[in-house]
Amino acid sequence: MTTTADSDVRPDPPGSPGDGSLAEFGYRQELHRSLGRYASFAAGFSFISVLTTVFQFFAIGYFFGGPVFFWAWPVVLVGQLLVAACFAELAARYPISGAIYQWSTRLSNATFGWFAGWIMVIGQIVVVAAAALALQMVLPAIWSGFQLIGDDPAPTSPDGAANAALLGVCLLALTTLVNVLDNRVLSLVNRVGVTAEIIGAVLIVVLLLTHSERTPGITFHTTGAAQSGLLGALLVGSFTAAYVMIGFDSAGEMSEETHQPRRTAPRTILVALGAAGLLGGLIVLGGLLAAPSLTDGRLAVDGLSYVLTSSLGDGVGRLLLADVVVAIAVATLAIQTSACRMLFSMARDGRLPFSGRLARVNPRTGMPHAPALVVGLLAAALLLLNFASPEAFLAIGTTCIAMLYLAYAMVTGPLLLARLRGRFATTTDTDETGAPLFSLGRWGTPVNTLALLYGLLMTINLAWPRAAVYDPAGGHWYFQWFTVLFLTATVATGAGYRLWKGRSEQAL
Repeated sequence: MTTTADSDVRPDPPGSPGDGSLAEFGYRQELHRSLGRYASFAAGFSFISVLTTVFQFFAIGYFFGGPVFFWAWPVVLVGQLLVAACFAELAARYPISGAIYQWSTRLSNATFGWFAGWIMVIGQIVVVAAAALALQMVLPAIWSGFQLIGDDPAPTSPDGAANAALLGVCLLALTTLVNVLDNRVLSLVNRVGVTAEIIGAVLIVVLLLTHSERTPGITFHTTGAAQSGLLGALLVGSFTAAYVMIGFDSAGEMSEETHQPRRTAPRTILVALGAAGLLGGLIVLGGLLAAPSLTDGRLAVDGLSYVLTSSLGDGVGRLLLADVVVAIAVATLAIQTSACRMLFSMARDGRLPFSGRLARVNPRTGMPHAPALVVGLLAAALLLLNFASPEAFLAIGTTCIAMLYLAYAMVTGPLLLARLRGRFATTTDTDETGAPLFSLGRWGTPVNTLALLYGLLMTINLAWPRAAVYDPAGGHWYFQWFTVLFLTATVATGAGYRLWKGRSEQAL
């Protein structure tokens, strides 16, 4: 198949109005282009999946920050909107699968872009595993029969951690199957799931706010916080918001399967993040206001599942939790799909082991089957860590967030340099409808600068080896340093592969 050149520097494609064709980038259209605007929005929104991530990480944010952790939410939302605005510009110019890899490569060079893609795809695989673990926060609360291992459903307990891994493996088997079936099946599941999630999220917000036990002023307190000091409470409390508001670039990942991607993808990136940020913030606020107690310890262990079943009654609460289960399943599916497209894009350029197999697209279904199996198997293998120790839950979760934030910075960094060097001037190109491409114009440099600074600071915050967070029981130094160690191992493995591949090519 036709690929881009192997030279280390990859120039911008020639300006053209474009119709979403891949010919100008040196690729053939192999994935089926069948996604409309709502399906593109669903791709980004389902990766973010406010119900999955808020229910999964609310307890952690509250445990370390108390009610004041709510204020980390708008800060993270603004920071990620800055990043998303930069990505929207790139999605309009480069509507190609493997967005982070492709954008970074074209803004810098093939080597730097490869590492951005490598870190991103490994991070995505970890995110798939972490998302699948979220079932443990919901299913046992709906029915105790879902606690298949032991009696303690708390995800930080040995029984809960093992059960979470078992439920997660079952979910991964299902999402892997959908990812090899057909593009239209995948799109339908995403659209139905996202619609159900939005309806459920709105209902949860309304019901929680109408069952308030206290005023919004409680969000200025650190009641029950385990983290000392306001700054420390906010830094660790920001983990909840940071984990929720990632994956909006998925609309860019699906560009080769989207109608009019130059026009559609930039808008759906911003709309998906904005909608998820608004709904998620209201759910967090509603949970704090409606919780029966802020001091009995249950909010820091059972999170929002406890609030729903206690404040709204078992019937309504469990019905809404069932909707959360749908959101978790669709989120896991969407994240796995994004990782598959990244593997496919890198393999299509011959940048990965077994590239020929990974880049093969089934002509009937329009789906790359091998990447789906690889992602599913690797994510399931990561879940085995949960059997080893309950601390793995938080270690896995924060590791994947940090890796995605770093990969994002490996796009916003080169983009800023390109702006400063005059290589990313405001374009006069148009989208498929003849309208100008999305552009930040004169705001590009200040927005880009803030986006990069935010991303780097947040990466450091997430990866910082806090013993109180990652190894509260003590004796597991490797969990305290898990994010740093995993990231180092990822980079070292990638560098080793690049070195080996370079020597092999020279030998030939």
